[in-house]
Amino acid sequence: MKRRTFIKDAGTGFVSLAHLRGLTPGYVQPPSIAQTTTDILGPFYRPGAPMRSNILPEGFAGETLNVSGTIFRDDGRTPFKDCLVELWQCDPKQLYDNTSDEFRFRGAQKSANGKYHFVTTRPVAYPAEPGSSQLRPAHIHFRISGEKQQDLITQIYLAGDPNIPIDPCASSPDAAGRIVGITKGKNGEGSITFDVVMAKEFIPDDSVFRKLTGLYTMSDKSIVEFYRGGDLLFVKWNGQIREGLRYKGDNTFVGGLNHTARFELLPNGEVKVKVHWIRVVPGTEQNLEGIKSFKY
Repeated sequence: MKRRTFIKDAGTGFVSLAHLRGLTPGYVQPPSIAQTTTDILGPFYRPGAPMRSNILPEGFAGETLNVSGTIFRDDGRTPFKDCLVELWQCDPKQLYDNTSDEFRFRGAQKSANGKYHFVTTRPVAYPAEPGSSQLRPAHIHFRISGEKQQDLITQIYLAGDPNIPIDPCASSPDAAGRIVGITKGKNGEGSITFDVVMAKEFIPDDSVFRKLTGLYTMSDKSIVEFYRGGDLLFVKWNGQIREGLRYKGDNTFVGGLNHTARFELLPNGEVKVKVHWIRVVPGTEQNLEGIKSFKY
């Protein structure tokens, strides 16, 4: 899909979708029936993981889990060759490797004719927030990116996990196709098969990313950085990468759990953002506004 071009609407001050081939401002791409649904990025994504299929640390002696599948383009049939598949998860002690040069339990690979395969271990549940008694279900994170397809951020969950019903991400109807079972082979190793169908690329013009990216001072005094990564708008909140947002139309970028950032160009040249954020502990959310305080 060709990139859409944005224009500034002088009457509203909004960045809006230009008329193109009969499309009107505010057009939203209709969803693909078969496409794999998105999920939250979470606060533990690290770009730059090593290119490798085995993400177990040296000397690991625990349970081995093989995660494999095929990545298809948006037609649901054509293998997505040479796309980048990034995978990460917590370790058996409920921890993510956020700092070491080893990138433990993190890896990336280019798909071979759409196929991928990682060697890891069974993920475990961990507290949804520090000190919380609510656990996030065991899960594995994916980011899949490549030419002419919308970057995908998603997660898979394990069938039978008792924490799924109380987790807003895993219990969402959108996650139903991402709850997978583990099968055991003759060698005792577990295996998961997870096939993915991508969505058509739908992004604004490069100039819009340049206009929106930068540091924003929010109404709660926090600092949020919006920056481009592939065809996504990444959100770094107080120095921590929290979400990757895809363009939806109508000046709005969205992520998992319907995390939303809507931008407006003000008459004085400033850029305003309204952010709607849902935390994984049910019943808690954030609605903040911010003004760009520093641009690149």
